Amino acid sequence: MSRRTVLSVLLALVLAVLTWFNTTYTAAALGGAQPSLNQPAPEFTLPTNSGDGEISLSDYRGKWVVLYFYPKDFTSGCTLEARRFQQDLAKYAAKNAQILGVSRDDITSHAEFCDSEGLKYPLLADTAGNVSKAYGSLLGPMSLRHTYLIDPDGILREIFLGVRPAIHSAEVLARLDELQSANS
Repeated sequence: MSRRTVLSVLLALVLAVLTWFNTTYTAAALGGAQPSLNQPAPEFTLPTNSGDGEISLSDYRGKWVVLYFYPKDFTSGCTLEARRFQQDLAKYAAKNAQILGVSRDDITSHAEFCDSEGLKYPLLADTAGNVSKAYGSLLGPMSLRHTYLIDPDGILREIFLGVRPAIHSAEVLARLDELQSANS
């Protein structure tokens, strides 16, 4: 086997163990303390492969934000999760919601991943891990698979831990529906 294949297999095993661990134990034990619900979401500015080159959370005041953290571009679970969000992009737009993906990969990797998968939403490069840490989603060299729903006023309304990529977008849409219905 090539070195790249061995590394890919090892990464897949690590991600599988982390996913199992994350669904079995509390998030505080894996990735750090979570930000508080119903409080302002941690602000950030990160480089992106799209638009003007940087995105801040405050850029989306007046919109719901689906902020999802994921471990690595081009891995199977991350690709599946990204595809599902892309498939549902029109549904999110109809709900006044913006999807933002975050990982520790750089903007070049994100650009290649977006091109390869046809992703039409921004991916943010948290190469130093500071934003992942602020959201309790940092484990060593990667971000954990966590998602945060932030309301139009910048208030954190929902946290998803133990994410299952195949059904996650549908779960987020359903919860977004509930939150929007409760506020109308």
